[in-house]
Amino acid sequence: MEPNHVPESADDQALARLGKKQVLKRRFGFLSIVGFAMAELITWETVLTLFYQSFENGGPAGAFYGYIIACLSTLSTYTVISELTSMAPIAGGQYYWVYMLAPLKYKKASSYLIGWLTSMAWIATIATETIFLGTMIEGLIILNNPDFAQKRWQNTLLAWASVAGTFFINVVVPGILPRFEIVMLVLHLAGFVAILATLLAMSPKQSSDFVFHTSLNEGGWPSQGLSYCVGFIGNIATFVGADASVHMAEEVANAAVVIPRAIITGMSLNSVLGLAMMVTILFCIGNVDHVLNSATGFPFIQIFYDTTQSYAGASVMTALIIVLTGACSTGITATASRMTWSFARDKGMPFSRFMSQVNHRTKVPIVSVTVVCGFACALTLIYIGSETAFNDVISLTVTGFYGTYFLPSALLLYHRIKGHVLPHGTMLDGFPDAAASASPSTKEKSVTPVRPKSPVDKDSPNPGPLSSPERVIPEKVTAQVEFEISQAPLIWGPWKVPGILGTINNAYACVYMLFVLFWSVWPSETPVDYTTMNYSIVVTGGVLILSGIWYFVRARKEYQGPLIDEDIAAIMHLTPGAVPGLIPGSSVLPV
Repeated sequence: MEPNHVPESADDQALARLGKKQVLKRRFGFLSIVGFAMAELITWETVLTLFYQSFENGGPAGAFYGYIIACLSTLSTYTVISELTSMAPIAGGQYYWVYMLAPLKYKKASSYLIGWLTSMAWIATIATETIFLGTMIEGLIILNNPDFAQKRWQNTLLAWASVAGTFFINVVVPGILPRFEIVMLVLHLAGFVAILATLLAMSPKQSSDFVFHTSLNEGGWPSQGLSYCVGFIGNIATFVGADASVHMAEEVANAAVVIPRAIITGMSLNSVLGLAMMVTILFCIGNVDHVLNSATGFPFIQIFYDTTQSYAGASVMTALIIVLTGACSTGITATASRMTWSFARDKGMPFSRFMSQVNHRTKVPIVSVTVVCGFACALTLIYIGSETAFNDVISLTVTGFYGTYFLPSALLLYHRIKGHVLPHGTMLDGFPDAAASASPSTKEKSVTPVRPKSPVDKDSPNPGPLSSPERVIPEKVTAQVEFEISQAPLIWGPWKVPGILGTINNAYACVYMLFVLFWSVWPSETPVDYTTMNYSIVVTGGVLILSGIWYFVRARKEYQGPLIDEDIAAIMHLTPGAVPGLIPGSSVLPV
C-alpha cells in the first residue's frame, strides 16, 4: 500500500480503521475458517483422549453432566470473544482489545502483560499438542509391541518431527492451508461417523444407570462435590483454543462478520459431536480398571482394541486421531505465529524489527513462525528431564488462556453496562466507524475543530463529543497533537448479542471464567506432593511477573500500545511531523 493511497477493498478499509495496513494475504473464506476453527478444537477427538480426567474425578456422571455445563458455558464465553472480534478484527486479539477498553492509566501495562500471556499460552500449546501427538504414537506402538521400551527422548523427537511438518505447511506451502483445513474438516466429520459407528456396533454396553448416575472420586477428595469440580477441568480443556480464528483475522475476508460466525458455528457443531462421543465412550468403556490402567497410556486406545479385538482395527482408528491431532497442531502454529507477529509489530517483543517482517512473496511472517516453532521445540526438551516439569509449562493452556479471555470480557461488560459502546455504523470525525480509529487530542495548543459540537458523555472512559452522522474532514493539525487509539469512542461491530441478553451473557461468561481460573490451579489428586502438585498458578504468575518486571525496566520505553502505520496515518490526514517522536519514513506512528 503506497502512502496516501486509500485502501480499496472493504477488508483493507476495515483494517485501516484499526490503524493497520494490509500486509498478509486474505486466504480464508467462511468454509475454510470454519474448518480451521473446528480442526483447532477437535472436540470429539479430545473427548476420547482426555475423558479419563473428568472420569476419575466425577465418574461417568460427572464426565457427562460436566461436559454439558462446560459446553454451554464455553459457548457463552466465545460469544463474548466473537463480539470483541467483530468490534476489532485484528490478529493481536486480546492485547489490542484490552488496550482499547482499559482505563487510560492502565492501557499500556495491561495490554503488554496480556500480549505476553497470550503469546506464551499459544507457544505452550504447540509444545503440548506435539508432545501429546508423540505420546499417542508411542501408545500405538506399545499396543502392537508390548515389549517396546518407551523413552521420553523418543517422544520429544516425535514432537520435533510434528513441528517440522507444521513448519513446512505454514512456511513453504502456506497457500494450501485453507484447502488443507477444508480437507481436515471433511476428515473430522467422516472420522467421527466411522469411529462412533464402530463403537456402537461392536462394543458391549454399560447400563444407563452406570453412565448417568455413577460417580467416582479417584482423587481421594474429602467430598464428591469437590471431586466434581476438580474433574471439571478435563471438560474445560476439551474446548480451549476456539479463539484461534481471531488471530487469523487479517487473513479472512469480511473478518468482522465471518470470524464470529465461524467461532459460533465451529463451537456449536463440535459440541454436538463431542457430546455424542462422550455418551458413546461412556457406554462402551467396558472394564473400567482394565481401561484406565492400559499400558498404552491412553484409555481410548485400549477401548478401541477391546471393541474390535483387532490390532489392525484399533491401529487404524488410533491413526485417524493422530492425523487429526497433527492437523490441529498445524493450525495452532499458524495462530501462535500470527499472535506473536502482531505483538512484535507493535513493538511488544524483543527483536521486534525482525519478528514483524512478512515475506513479500508468500505474505507469511516467516520469522515469527520460525521463532514460535523453535521455542516450542525448546519447551519439549523439558519433557526429557521431567514430565512433571513439562506439565507445569503446559498448564498455560487453560489458566493462561482464560486469563486473557477474562480481562477484555470484564472490561467490555463494564462499558456495556455504562452505555459507552455506540451503535454499529456510527461515523466519527470523518472517519468510518471503528472501535479503534485514531482520534486527535491536544496536549498544549488547541486545534482546528474537527467534530461538530454535540453532547459530551462525561462517564465515558474517553471523554469527548460524540459524532453526528455527517462526516467532517480535519483541516489542520498542529505539531502538539497526538493520535491515540485510546481516545476513540467504542463502537459495536456488525455481530453482537442485542440488548439485555448480551449483558446477561457477558456477565455469566465473566463469572464462569473466574470459576475456571479458580479450579484450574487445583491438583488432580490427594495427598499432594511435588509430583502431583499443580504449578499452573506459578507458571502463569511467573509469565506475568517476569513480563511486568521487564515492562518497568525497559519495555515501557519501547511499547506504546497498538501503533498506527504511517500509510494509514497519511490517509487520516496525519503527518510524521504532527506526532512528537516520529521519524519521517518510519513504519509506524505511536498512538
